Amino acid sequence: MFFTLMLKLSGVARSFLLGAVCISALPAHSQKKTNIVFIYADDLGYMDTQYNGSDFYETPNLDRLAKENLVFPNAYAGGSNCAPSRACLISGQYNPRTEVYAVNSTSRGPMDKMLLKPVQNKPHLDAGNYTMPMALRAAGYATAIFGKWHIGGRADKTDPANRGFDVVVERNGARDKSVVADPKAVFELTDSAISFMKRNRNQPFFAYIAHHAIHSRHQTRPATYEKFRKKAPGRYHNDVLVAGSIYDLDESIGKLLKSLKDLGLEENTLLIVSSDNGGTHNSIQEPLRGNKGSFYEGGIRVPFIVRWPGKTKPGVNESPVINVDLYPTFVQLANGTLPPGKILDGESLLPLFSGEAATTKRDKIFWHFPGYLDSPVTRGRDTVFRTRPVTAMRKGNFKLLLYHEEWLLKGGYDKRETNNAIEIYDLKSDPGEHVNIANKNPQKRDELVNDLLGWMKDTGAKWPSLKKN
Repeated sequence: MFFTLMLKLSGVARSFLLGAVCISALPAHSQKKTNIVFIYADDLGYMDTQYNGSDFYETPNLDRLAKENLVFPNAYAGGSNCAPSRACLISGQYNPRTEVYAVNSTSRGPMDKMLLKPVQNKPHLDAGNYTMPMALRAAGYATAIFGKWHIGGRADKTDPANRGFDVVVERNGARDKSVVADPKAVFELTDSAISFMKRNRNQPFFAYIAHHAIHSRHQTRPATYEKFRKKAPGRYHNDVLVAGSIYDLDESIGKLLKSLKDLGLEENTLLIVSSDNGGTHNSIQEPLRGNKGSFYEGGIRVPFIVRWPGKTKPGVNESPVINVDLYPTFVQLANGTLPPGKILDGESLLPLFSGEAATTKRDKIFWHFPGYLDSPVTRGRDTVFRTRPVTAMRKGNFKLLLYHEEWLLKGGYDKRETNNAIEIYDLKSDPGEHVNIANKNPQKRDELVNDLLGWMKDTGAKWPSLKKN
C-alpha cells in the first residue's frame, strides 16, 4: 500500500520543480526497513581520488566501490566550505533558508577590500529546523553521528543530541594517545560506527559518519607518511600529508565495508560516500577550477558513490545532484513523514539509484553566498578572496555565477552586458570554466539570470548592502 509524503513547495519550486515533489513511499517489505550509512569526508575534493584521476593519491577502496557501484560525476556540496554545506545536508534546505553561509563569519579578509557589507552569518542551524535525523528517528530508525557536527552547540540546544541523534560520538584523535596510530580518528570513528551497527542490526539504523579527515591540520600514520614520502609526485598532487590522510580515510572505509558484510548487513543497507566541499588549496583540482571556498567547480563538486545491493547497478549517472537531495531521499526510503510547513529544496534520488529514472525532475540547482572568504584559489577570479559575494546556478550544462559587487554597484540588470557581474560556462564543453560565454548568447544569458533572480526572490535570499560613507 502506498501513501504520500507531502512537502511544502514555494511558488518557484512548483514552476521549476525545484522542491522535492510529493514523494510516494516505498512498498512495505517483510524484512526491516533499509539501513542508511552516509560517509561524509571533510575537504575531500573531486580530484582527490584515483577513480577521478589523481596520479599521486591512492584510494583503492573508493576505486573498487566506484567500479562496482553507481557513481555521480556531477555531484555537488550545498556550500563551498564546512558549516553551510552541513546545514544544507541536515536541513534539506538551501543557504537562504538556513542563513548559514560560512564558518563563523562572512567578513573574512581585509575589510578595506570589501566593497559591500556582507549579510550576517548564522553560526548554527536554528533549533526549530526539523532535521533529517529527526525525521528518520520518527520513522523508527536508530540514529547516530560519528565525528563532525559543526552547526550547533549545547548552549542553544543545536547540538546533535538535541537535533535527532540517539548516539553522538565526537572524537578527534589528537586529544588522546591514539594521535600517532590514528591521528585523524578515522579508525576510532569507524569502529564506533561498526559497534553501533552491530548493536542495532535487528532494527533500521542511520549511521552518519562525518569524518574530520582530510581537513587541516593534515595528519597521517607514520607508515603511511613513509609510503608517500618515497613516491614520485604527480602532475598536480604531491603533498605527502594530504595523500596520507586520504589513504588512511580510504582504509577506514574499507574496514567499514568489510564489517557490513561480516555482520550480514550489506544486502539491506544503502551506503553513500561523499564530501562536504571541494579540495583545499593544498590539493589542486585541475582540470576543475578553484578550491574549497570558491563557487567554481573545484570548490563545490565532490565525489559521490552509491551502493544499494539489489537496486543500484554499476555505472555512471550524469544527472547533477546536490546534498540537499539526501534528506528527501532518506525520508522516502524510511517511509517517513514531515511536519506541516517543512520545506525541502531537494529531490529524492531513489528513482535514479534504482534505475527507474535517468535524470532528476528538476533542472536547476543553486548556491548563495552573500559574503567574503579570504585567501585566493587556483585560477580564481580574485587575488585577495577565495570568493566575493556571489549567487550561482547550474541549469543543464550551463553554470551561472552572478557577482554581487558589480551587479549592485555597476547598474545591475540594465548594465548586464558591460558590468562584469555575470559569468556563464558550458560545463559540457568547458568543465574547467575557462571561457565566459555570457555575452556570446544574450538570449541564454537573460534566461539564466532571470531564473536565478526568480529563485532568489522566492527563497528570500538576502543581498549584501551598500557600505555607508
